[in-house]
Parts: sequence; structure tokens; C-alpha cells
Amino acid sequence: MSGRIISADNHYAELDNYIKESGCQSVMLVCDESLRFLDIRHYFDTLTDRLHVALTRFSDFKPNPLYESVEKGVGLFRRNRCDSIIAVGGGSAMDVAKCIKLYSNMDSGENYLKQAIVPNDVPLLAVPTTAGTGSEATRFAVIYYNGEKQSVADESCIPSVVLMDPSVLKTLPGYQKKSTMLDALCHAIESFWSVNSTEESRAYSGQAIGMIIKNKDAYFANEESGNREMLKAANIAGKAINITQTTAGHAMCYKLTSLFGIAHGHAAALCVSKLFPFMIRHTEKCIDSRGEAFLKSIFDEIADAMGCENAEQAVCRFDEILSALELRVPEAAEKDFEILKNSVNPTRLKNNPVGLDIDDIDLLYHQILSERK
Repeated sequence: MSGRIISADNHYAELDNYIKESGCQSVMLVCDESLRFLDIRHYFDTLTDRLHVALTRFSDFKPNPLYESVEKGVGLFRRNRCDSIIAVGGGSAMDVAKCIKLYSNMDSGENYLKQAIVPNDVPLLAVPTTAGTGSEATRFAVIYYNGEKQSVADESCIPSVVLMDPSVLKTLPGYQKKSTMLDALCHAIESFWSVNSTEESRAYSGQAIGMIIKNKDAYFANEESGNREMLKAANIAGKAINITQTTAGHAMCYKLTSLFGIAHGHAAALCVSKLFPFMIRHTEKCIDSRGEAFLKSIFDEIADAMGCENAEQAVCRFDEILSALELRVPEAAEKDFEILKNSVNPTRLKNNPVGLDIDDIDLLYHQILSERK
């Protein structure tokens, strides 16, 4: 299952058609603070007058959204008798919107996280405002309950329609443009080598990697073509991750983000930059049931997608891309390494094709947090 793609051309004519065709009478708009900087805000400001559709705005959430925020959203959705959801924003807005959809027909008297998800037909349209998370293409959402990360997953929360609007990237701060692109690139690479990869997922990964490398200069120059293609690339990388899930690169990056206050994609790229060469050197530790020779062939395919002759060159190419962005490497104290190596989710490591023990993880964190030469 993946969302139908519509464009923002002709003053959002396709979005108008979607709303009319779906029969929506009361839309909940789940949006983050970025909406006020975007051209599309005018569309929603005039929606009720133009199409006679009620609009309920919900933005009472923050990055790394809380379960309690989702509860508020579900309550508002029900009180205002909303019949559809449009999510505008980055990964957090997508996560909140997905959970509101999933929980909208569940028992409010019991913790939603403890209930079995019953799929519903509430229409969900996504407008990603970053070219990175690919959340608009996945069955996953992340919220926090009592300080603990909770992964919510169900096929029915994948948005049925995705609006690609390159204008949303025009005002994105430079650091966010860099980190979100790196997130998409890491999604594509990790999905490629995941033990769960399939021919379909690898086709998505290869396509996304090629598009990111081809369009990154135009994207950073804020050209419409570059922004448009990077949105597509992130979406395609999201489709790959929806099949395979992420691997050790993402498993290791979450604590870097919270401990040092760096963006998710920035942290993921720091991890992949050291994980990739480590795995190439240690294919004898392969845990992919398809075998070590298969894993080596996958590394060759990743290299080909990156325009390189072999995996070693691909590692260099990745480092060149990362170094050119001039992102800082956090300074870590020795106590930080104890926290880091014990923070990794073992479930995510099961998706990694090379087995990693606690000493490997500790070594990798020391390499990740050493000054880049």
C-alpha cells in the first residue's frame, strides 16, 4: 500500500479535487509551526469559504510528540465530528496525524497503546514539508509515553494521498535541509542492506540514492526542480523503509540526537559513515540468511547506485557528501559512551546484516565521535 501522489500545480487544483471527490465535510488539519511560513497556509485560510468544508486546526504537539498530545487530538477530532485528516509538516506532524487516525474509532476509556488497532476508512492526506523522513510513505509512527519511545505500526495509517509541494522547502533552514536530506539518504542505504530487503525495496533504495545524489546541488541552491526531486526521493526512500525497516545506523542515532541536541538525519549520517566501512571489513559476521556472498553483492549494488566502482569508493563518496555539509561532530565525555552503548534497541540490530556486539557498538561510537579529519 502506498499513497497516490498529487501535485501543488494550478493553485492546488488537485487538492481541491481530492476534497470534493472524497466527500469531506469536516477536515482536521494537523500542522506544525512551519505552516505559517508556507504558501499553502493561504489554501487552508480560504478553504471553508471556497468549498464549504469545516476546518479544525490541531497543532498542540512538539517534536518527539507525546501520547497525551495525540489524546487531545483524538478528542478534538471527535468533538468537532471531523471525517478526514490532512497532515502538513515534518515527521512529528505525520506521526500525530497517523495516530489520531488509528485511534479515532477506539475506546477512549482505555490507553490506546494497549488496544488492538482496528483499521478505519478515515481519509488521511499528507503534505510533507521536509525532504527526509519519508513518513508519508510508511506504516510507522513514533510517540512518547511516560518518557519512553513507543513505536506504533499499522498498514492502515499510511496516507492514501500525498501532496508534493516543492514550495514548502523554500523557507526550510539550511541545517534542516542538510539533515533531512541525509536522513533520506541513510534510509535508502540502510534499507538496501537490511536483512529484510526484497527486490522491490532494493529497487526503491537504488532509485532514491541516485535521485538524492543527482539533485542535491539543485536542492541546496533552492531550485524548484531540486526541491521537487528531493521530495520524491525522500518518499521513495520511505517506501523502501516501509518494507524493510531501519538497521543499526538508526538504532545508534537516537541517543546521539537526544544527548547532543543534533538533528536526527545529522546523527544518522554520522553513524552510517562509520557503520558502512565497519560492515565491509567484517562480512564474516554476516547474519543475513542469504549469506556473506549475497551481502557483498549488496554492497556492490549500493556502490553502483552511488556511481562508484566498489564499496570502498562508496564509503568515500558518502564521507565526501557528509564532509561537504560541514556538520559538527559532538564532543563526548567518557561517561557518554556508557550511555550510548547501552541505548541501542536490540530489535533494530536484528535487521542489520552484520552482527554487532556491545564491544562493536562501543568501538563504533568512539569512531563516530572522534574529530573528522
